[in-house]
Amino acid sequence: MKATNIGRITIGLLLLIVMLALPFSKTVNQYLSIPKEITMFEHQEQSIPTLASSGVTVKAGDDIVEAQNETNALIGNQAGESSVMYDLAGLPIKKVNVDVLEDFKVIPGGQSIGVKLHTLGVLIVGHHLVETSKGKISPGEDANIEVGDILLKINGEKINDMKDVAPFVEEAGKNKNDLALTIKRNEQTIQTTLTPTYDEKDKKYRIGLYIRDSAAGIGTMTFYHPDSQKYGALGHVISDMDTKKPIEIHEGTIVRSNVTSINKGSNGVPGEKHARFSTEEKRIGSITRNSPFGIFGKLDKQVNNGLRDNPMPIALSHQVKEGPAKILTVVKGEKVKEFDVEIVSTVPQKFPATKGMIIKITDPELLEMTGGIVQGMSGSPIIQDEKVVGAVTHVFVNDPTSGYGVHIEWMLSEAGIDIYKKDEQDKAS
Repeated sequence: MKATNIGRITIGLLLLIVMLALPFSKTVNQYLSIPKEITMFEHQEQSIPTLASSGVTVKAGDDIVEAQNETNALIGNQAGESSVMYDLAGLPIKKVNVDVLEDFKVIPGGQSIGVKLHTLGVLIVGHHLVETSKGKISPGEDANIEVGDILLKINGEKINDMKDVAPFVEEAGKNKNDLALTIKRNEQTIQTTLTPTYDEKDKKYRIGLYIRDSAAGIGTMTFYHPDSQKYGALGHVISDMDTKKPIEIHEGTIVRSNVTSINKGSNGVPGEKHARFSTEEKRIGSITRNSPFGIFGKLDKQVNNGLRDNPMPIALSHQVKEGPAKILTVVKGEKVKEFDVEIVSTVPQKFPATKGMIIKITDPELLEMTGGIVQGMSGSPIIQDEKVVGAVTHVFVNDPTSGYGVHIEWMLSEAGIDIYKKDEQDKAS
């Protein structure tokens, strides 16, 4: 009886040891790392997790996808939905669904561009005090108008430019009338009344508001999609310098720009590109969207970078890996050059997010010229394994050699390009 009990205890202890060891087993961990589904492009390879156990093979269910057990990879032969099976000694142990997307390519950018935005309505960027016989007042503040508000209409008439405002103010002042204003504040539309006030100093009627209807700056082109003529640039939103709020655009254009000099970055002080472009410069494309992922629109025609002017495949966020990569950018004039970087970390993202990668500049020439990532470099395309994987977005203030990158698939989505199911509009372009 004693021997029987000892045997049971021994077996129980062995089972307990096995159960405790299982989570730390390399084979078990590799098995758990196998995803339930894989998304890839046709004519591309996709690496797959392997198992340490001998005899484990991966078998494809049809001709859509091909399993290469020698290289631990799948090859997408044609677009469609398929599956592969992990097989051990003839027994299926795990099924993985595979979605092979249509072949998709873009032309990488790198060009320095000038950006000209015209706001929706006019933007309120500050309050102004009007000198009256009774002291200084601000009619705009009295009308409960806030910095960051957008003036859309006066007396029911649309306001497109700053010059549209003055005639209403003059007429209302002379006739002692109030102005009925339609204001947009965040997502709300607000109606308010403002009384123009005579400025004893300027001898004019004033509304006590500083307004702006346009903005300009520089950045870098990220990609151009030749089938639809759509492009993406910057990799981050353009905000007003005073209100710090994203600019809601009515229309916008991009033009070529010429980099004239660079202020090197240092710890605590971001560097900056200085570029020259004329507001009268012939445009190369439109701006139709200003989003957290950059600016987007259509190019009037293809703009070449002189290095990589042929379409290149892209990588989805889960296909990007830590390791060496390249960026395309301009540091002098209009010449696009290629520089070495390191992708320090990357997050496989199922939903759009702006900070998908951390990159570090490793190229000695670029470090010597810029100190790392500088303002104006935002949008520089990141290339890894001959695929466009994303764009540079923000620099780390305390480490100008490093910064964030955004995955290319989210920029494409913001541009209105559906890589998962091409829309008919793009196909017809």
